[in-house]
Amino acid sequence: MAPRANWKGFLRLSLVTCPVALYPATSESEKISFNQLNRQTGHRIKYLKVDADTGDEVPNEDIVKGYELDKGQYIEVTKDELEEIALESTRTIEIDEFVDKADIDPRYLIRPYYLRPDGKVGHDAFAVIRETIREMDKVAIGRVVLTNREHIIALEPLDKGLVGTLLRYPYEVRGEQEYFDEIQDVKITKDMLDLARHIVNQKAGRFEPEKFEDHYETALIDLINRKRAGKPITPKERPATTNVVDLMEALRRSVGREAAPAKAAKPAKKPRKASSGQKEMLMPIEGKKPKEAAAKKPAAKPQRKSA
Repeated sequence: MAPRANWKGFLRLSLVTCPVALYPATSESEKISFNQLNRQTGHRIKYLKVDADTGDEVPNEDIVKGYELDKGQYIEVTKDELEEIALESTRTIEIDEFVDKADIDPRYLIRPYYLRPDGKVGHDAFAVIRETIREMDKVAIGRVVLTNREHIIALEPLDKGLVGTLLRYPYEVRGEQEYFDEIQDVKITKDMLDLARHIVNQKAGRFEPEKFEDHYETALIDLINRKRAGKPITPKERPATTNVVDLMEALRRSVGREAAPAKAAKPAKKPRKASSGQKEMLMPIEGKKPKEAAAKKPAAKPQRKSA
């Protein structure tokens, strides 16, 4: 079952309109999360909203928005005043233009959403908009209001629906000059480039997200399982870093280093689904174990209980 929609409204291309719903395309709910505790009591920490001067707790109904003009001087803005300036994009995603995907600077990308028809009506209009974008091989640019702020959204077809990616405004993107100006101009020899290309060719592959593994998440799960089992936690030895003095020698050694494991690993390589693999890693932690996976591995439970 799909999660609850973040936004509902209308998608409009000129006079063609259809009701749509916007859903988050990503989730971090499977990741390990921590609570803050009082070390002395083991109780969770609770945050209160208090007056900065008096220290008294302030109820939600007495909290208003304010813009700081000068130190300690604020202009109060009420909810009604904010609603008065509400934009049409609060309820409608108006497609303003179509651009090539290659024209969108990746620095402007924020996060993706799924867009689908809302309810049983409007599927024809939605399909017309979707297939028009697909056939033109373009990305539709529109506007949408989320969390009381207007965002630019880029729409492109995905299967039977649309993917909408929120975009940043130009003032939110920092210029690269202040970071890159001090990078030295160096001359790279053809031999160095040839060796580097050889390394790239040895590592060449296809983008397959199912092969990705969150190593830090795996380490967190292992840490929690070891602590739950009462096992000692010992720091792992970290590999010693070596200073590269001769760049050419480092490139040559890298070519040899990449060639050997590639041949050895090839026959034993098996693709693994990231989602199922992650579920298996999460199995030992309570609250993270899928029911289906638990039924498949009944023999592992007694072993954990004895630990």
